[in-house]
Amino acid sequence: MTEPMLKIDIDGEIATLTMNRPGKRNAMCDELLEGIDGFFRAPPVGVKVVVLTGTEGHFCSGLDLSEHVARDAEGTMRHSRGWHAVMQRIQFGGLPVVSAMFGAVIGGGLELASATHVRIAEPSTIFQLPEGRRGIFVGGGASVGVGRILGADRMTEMMLTGRKYSAEEGLALGLAHYSVGAGEALPLAYELARKIAANAPLSNYIMIQALARIGDMPREDGLFTESLCAAITQTSPDALEGLAAFLEKRTPNFR
Repeated sequence: MTEPMLKIDIDGEIATLTMNRPGKRNAMCDELLEGIDGFFRAPPVGVKVVVLTGTEGHFCSGLDLSEHVARDAEGTMRHSRGWHAVMQRIQFGGLPVVSAMFGAVIGGGLELASATHVRIAEPSTIFQLPEGRRGIFVGGGASVGVGRILGADRMTEMMLTGRKYSAEEGLALGLAHYSVGAGEALPLAYELARKIAANAPLSNYIMIQALARIGDMPREDGLFTESLCAAITQTSPDALEGLAAFLEKRTPNFR
């Protein structure tokens, strides 16, 4: 029996999703994307944090062009919007997602990584958007997700030239939040996942839902939304437990 394209392993509150397309640099196909989407549509009960990674030295090399399906303009747009829906579910589904990256983080792989909340890069990591060389344009959300990390000017240059960014360059640009040594991405991902899982669930949820959206708002609207988020979290049972734990010098026990 062949192994699944998406391996799902659950250890207590942490789920690990491993993209598994040996020999393909974990290139994205519809079946793999549907597997990721299916997980985030109905995550297992009790899971608080997700670690997303790849196999055989690569995170994800983008759309599998060898399985390209010819579509007309309408079909292409619908396919693109399907990608957008999956990326939105990852970014705003409510579960914090930590990416452990190495090797190819290219095209759709970078779109996928940019939808996650914490990104860790090993020295082998290569960030690239090579669509210009293929005569196409990004369609999985990069113009928004990656564009808001890099800015339109730098992303335009990146796409025009097809330049590759290293892990250290990606760290400086915000494509990664951590740059680690070879073989260190997954251990750090689990360390951070455990810290995140220990937070108050409501606080995690509000941070995921609110911060990216506040960034899209005019200043006064963002400040008003911040006040709403503060009101919801600071009057919750978790806030009372967090304050009590601080005063009693103990670890909080969030529900």
